Amino acid sequence: MEVVESNLKKEQLELVYDGMAKGMTYEEYRDKVHHLAENDQTTGLVQSEANINYTHLSDRRMNRWDKTLKIPAELQEKVAGGQSKLGFLVLTESWCGDAAPSLPVVNKVAELNPNIDLRIVIRDENPELMDAFLTNGTRSIPKLIILDKEKEEIVGEWGPRPTIATQMVEDQKREHGKLTAEFKQDLQMWYNKDKGANILDDLLKLLPLE
Repeated sequence: MEVVESNLKKEQLELVYDGMAKGMTYEEYRDKVHHLAENDQTTGLVQSEANINYTHLSDRRMNRWDKTLKIPAELQEKVAGGQSKLGFLVLTESWCGDAAPSLPVVNKVAELNPNIDLRIVIRDENPELMDAFLTNGTRSIPKLIILDKEKEEIVGEWGPRPTIATQMVEDQKREHGKLTAEFKQDLQMWYNKDKGANILDDLLKLLPLE
Protein backbone atom coordinates (compact mmCIF):
# COMPACT_ATOMS: atom_id res chain seq x y z
CA MET A 1 0.00 0.00 0.00
CA GLU A 2 2.81 2.38 0.88
CA VAL A 3 4.55 1.57 -2.42
CA VAL A 4 1.35 2.36 -4.35
CA GLU A 5 0.93 5.68 -2.53
CA SER A 6 4.58 6.52 -3.14
CA ASN A 7 4.21 5.83 -6.86
CA LEU A 8 1.05 7.95 -7.05
CA LYS A 9 2.81 10.86 -5.35
CA LYS A 10 5.75 10.50 -7.72
CA GLU A 11 3.42 10.56 -10.73
CA GLN A 12 1.64 13.62 -9.36
CA LEU A 13 4.94 15.38 -8.80
CA GLU A 14 6.13 14.64 -12.33
CA LEU A 15 2.87 16.00 -13.77
CA VAL A 16 3.18 19.17 -11.69
CA TYR A 17 6.77 19.79 -12.75
CA ASP A 18 5.72 19.28 -16.37
CA GLY A 19 2.86 21.73 -15.90
CA MET A 20 5.16 24.30 -14.33
CA ALA A 21 7.59 23.97 -17.24
CA LYS A 22 5.01 24.58 -19.95
CA GLY A 23 2.60 26.83 -18.05
CA MET A 24 1.83 30.46 -18.86
CA THR A 25 2.70 33.39 -16.63
CA TYR A 26 -0.27 35.36 -15.33
CA GLU A 27 0.44 38.13 -17.84
CA GLU A 28 0.49 35.62 -20.70
CA TYR A 29 -2.77 34.10 -19.50
CA ARG A 30 -4.45 37.50 -19.25
CA ASP A 31 -3.28 38.36 -22.77
CA LYS A 32 -4.65 35.05 -23.99
CA VAL A 33 -8.08 35.57 -22.42
CA HIS A 34 -8.28 39.14 -23.72
CA HIS A 35 -7.34 37.99 -27.24
CA LEU A 36 -9.94 35.22 -27.10
CA ALA A 37 -12.63 37.65 -25.95
CA GLU A 38 -11.78 40.12 -28.71
CA ASN A 39 -12.14 37.33 -31.28
CA ASP A 40 -15.30 35.77 -29.80
CA GLN A 41 -13.50 32.59 -28.83
CA THR A 42 -12.89 30.57 -25.68
CA THR A 43 -10.48 28.02 -24.29
CA GLY A 44 -11.62 24.45 -23.97
CA LEU A 45 -13.09 21.80 -26.21
CA VAL A 46 -16.51 23.43 -26.56
CA GLN A 47 -16.67 26.69 -28.53
CA SER A 48 -20.23 27.38 -27.42
CA GLU A 49 -21.92 30.77 -27.35
CA ALA A 50 -22.30 30.43 -23.59
CA ASN A 51 -18.59 29.74 -23.02
CA ILE A 52 -17.63 32.60 -25.33
CA ASN A 53 -19.92 34.95 -23.39
CA TYR A 54 -18.41 33.76 -20.11
CA THR A 55 -14.93 34.42 -21.54
CA HIS A 56 -15.99 38.01 -22.25
CA LEU A 57 -17.24 38.29 -18.67
CA SER A 58 -14.05 36.78 -17.26
CA ASP A 59 -11.87 39.21 -19.21
CA ARG A 60 -13.78 42.21 -17.87
CA ARG A 61 -13.96 40.86 -14.33
CA MET A 62 -10.26 39.99 -14.12
CA ASN A 63 -9.37 43.41 -15.51
CA ARG A 64 -11.42 45.01 -12.74
CA TRP A 65 -9.95 42.74 -10.05
CA ASP A 66 -6.40 43.39 -11.25
CA LYS A 67 -6.96 47.13 -10.88
CA THR A 68 -8.90 47.24 -7.62
CA LEU A 69 -7.66 44.33 -5.46
CA LYS A 70 -5.76 45.45 -2.36
CA ILE A 71 -3.97 43.11 0.04
CA PRO A 72 -3.76 44.39 3.65
CA ALA A 73 -0.27 45.54 4.67
CA GLU A 74 0.11 42.96 7.45
CA LEU A 75 -0.65 40.13 5.01
CA GLN A 76 1.72 41.59 2.42
CA GLU A 77 4.49 41.54 5.02
CA LYS A 78 3.71 37.97 6.04
CA VAL A 79 3.78 36.64 2.47
CA ALA A 80 6.87 38.66 1.55
CA GLY A 81 8.79 37.09 4.45
CA GLY A 82 8.31 33.50 3.28
CA GLN A 83 11.58 31.72 2.54
CA SER A 84 10.27 28.58 0.82
CA LYS A 85 10.69 28.38 -2.95
CA LEU A 86 7.19 27.60 -4.14
CA GLY A 87 5.53 26.76 -7.42
CA PHE A 88 1.90 27.82 -7.85
CA LEU A 89 0.32 25.77 -10.65
CA VAL A 90 -3.26 26.63 -11.63
CA LEU A 91 -5.59 24.66 -13.88
CA THR A 92 -8.37 26.75 -15.38
CA GLU A 93 -10.37 27.76 -18.47
CA SER A 94 -11.19 31.23 -19.77
CA TRP A 95 -14.93 30.68 -19.28
CA CYS A 96 -14.66 29.70 -15.61
CA GLY A 97 -16.76 32.01 -13.44
CA ASP A 98 -14.94 31.18 -10.20
CA ALA A 99 -11.51 31.72 -11.76
CA ALA A 100 -12.23 35.34 -12.65
CA PRO A 101 -12.18 36.59 -9.03
CA SER A 102 -9.73 33.95 -7.77
CA LEU A 103 -6.80 34.13 -10.19
CA PRO A 104 -6.12 37.85 -9.64
CA VAL A 105 -5.86 37.15 -5.89
CA VAL A 106 -3.50 34.22 -6.43
CA ASN A 107 -1.40 36.42 -8.72
CA LYS A 108 -1.25 39.30 -6.22
CA VAL A 109 -0.02 36.87 -3.56
CA ALA A 110 2.63 35.45 -5.92
CA GLU A 111 3.82 38.97 -6.80
CA LEU A 112 4.58 39.70 -3.15
CA ASN A 113 7.41 37.16 -2.96
CA PRO A 114 10.06 36.39 -5.61
CA ASN A 115 10.25 32.85 -4.19
CA ILE A 116 6.76 32.15 -5.57
CA ASP A 117 6.55 31.13 -9.23
CA LEU A 118 3.01 31.19 -10.68
CA ARG A 119 2.16 29.23 -13.82
CA ILE A 120 -1.22 28.62 -15.44
CA VAL A 121 -2.34 25.76 -17.69
CA ILE A 122 -5.59 25.05 -19.52
CA ARG A 123 -7.55 22.17 -18.00
CA ASP A 124 -8.76 20.49 -21.20
CA GLU A 125 -5.23 20.52 -22.62
CA ASN A 126 -3.91 18.71 -19.54
CA PRO A 127 -6.31 15.84 -18.71
CA GLU A 128 -3.70 13.71 -16.93
CA LEU A 129 -2.72 16.56 -14.62
CA MET A 130 -6.36 17.44 -13.95
CA ASP A 131 -7.30 13.84 -13.19
CA ALA A 132 -4.44 13.63 -10.68
CA PHE A 133 -5.99 16.51 -8.70
CA LEU A 134 -9.74 16.00 -8.78
CA THR A 135 -12.05 17.65 -6.27
CA ASN A 136 -14.61 15.17 -4.94
CA GLY A 137 -14.08 13.12 -8.09
CA THR A 138 -14.74 16.01 -10.48
CA ARG A 139 -12.56 18.16 -12.76
CA SER A 140 -13.47 21.31 -10.86
CA ILE A 141 -11.60 24.53 -11.64
CA PRO A 142 -9.81 26.70 -10.83
CA LYS A 143 -7.46 24.29 -9.11
CA LEU A 144 -4.29 25.57 -7.44
CA ILE A 145 -1.51 23.11 -6.64
CA ILE A 146 1.29 24.35 -4.38
CA LEU A 147 4.72 22.80 -4.89
CA ASP A 148 7.66 23.16 -2.50
CA LYS A 149 10.56 23.10 -4.97
CA GLU A 150 13.28 22.49 -2.39
CA LYS A 151 11.50 19.63 -0.62
CA GLU A 152 10.16 18.38 -3.97
CA GLU A 153 6.71 17.75 -2.61
CA ILE A 154 3.18 19.04 -3.01
CA VAL A 155 2.34 21.00 0.12
CA GLY A 156 -1.16 22.23 -0.65
CA GLU A 157 -4.19 22.27 -2.95
CA TRP A 158 -6.92 24.88 -3.26
CA GLY A 159 -10.06 25.27 -5.31
CA PRO A 160 -12.38 25.55 -6.99
CA ARG A 161 -13.81 28.11 -4.57
CA PRO A 162 -12.97 29.75 -1.25
CA THR A 163 -14.46 28.12 1.83
CA ILE A 164 -17.44 30.45 2.26
CA ALA A 165 -18.42 30.23 -1.41
CA THR A 166 -18.04 26.44 -1.24
CA GLN A 167 -20.54 26.33 1.61
CA MET A 168 -22.91 28.60 -0.34
CA VAL A 169 -22.76 26.24 -3.33
CA GLU A 170 -23.31 23.15 -1.17
CA ASP A 171 -26.33 24.78 0.52
CA GLN A 172 -27.77 25.77 -2.86
CA LYS A 173 -27.38 22.26 -4.29
CA ARG A 174 -28.87 20.67 -1.19
CA GLU A 175 -31.89 22.98 -1.25
CA HIS A 176 -32.50 23.30 -5.01
CA GLY A 177 -30.56 20.45 -6.59
CA LYS A 178 -28.66 22.70 -8.99
CA LEU A 179 -26.95 26.07 -9.39
CA THR A 180 -29.42 28.47 -10.99
CA ALA A 181 -28.48 31.52 -13.07
CA GLU A 182 -29.75 33.69 -10.23
CA PHE A 183 -27.52 31.93 -7.73
CA LYS A 184 -24.48 32.31 -9.99
CA GLN A 185 -25.17 36.03 -10.16
CA ASP A 186 -25.54 36.17 -6.37
CA LEU A 187 -22.22 34.31 -6.03
CA GLN A 188 -20.44 36.88 -8.18
CA MET A 189 -21.95 39.64 -6.01
CA TRP A 190 -20.57 37.85 -2.94
CA TYR A 191 -17.11 37.70 -4.53
CA ASN A 192 -17.27 41.45 -5.18
CA LYS A 193 -18.33 42.25 -1.62
CA ASP A 194 -15.75 39.91 -0.08
CA LYS A 195 -12.96 41.59 -2.10
CA GLY A 196 -10.77 38.50 -2.04
CA ALA A 197 -10.59 38.27 1.77
CA ASN A 198 -11.79 34.66 1.99
CA ILE A 199 -9.44 33.52 -0.79
CA LEU A 200 -6.52 35.26 0.94
CA ASP A 201 -7.38 33.62 4.24
CA ASP A 202 -7.54 30.19 2.60
CA LEU A 203 -4.21 30.67 0.82
CA LEU A 204 -2.36 31.92 3.87
CA LYS A 205 -3.41 28.82 5.79
CA LEU A 206 -1.81 26.66 3.08
CA LEU A 207 1.46 28.50 2.59
CA PRO A 208 4.60 27.46 4.53
CA LEU A 209 5.43 30.98 5.69
CA GLU A 210 7.10 30.38 9.01
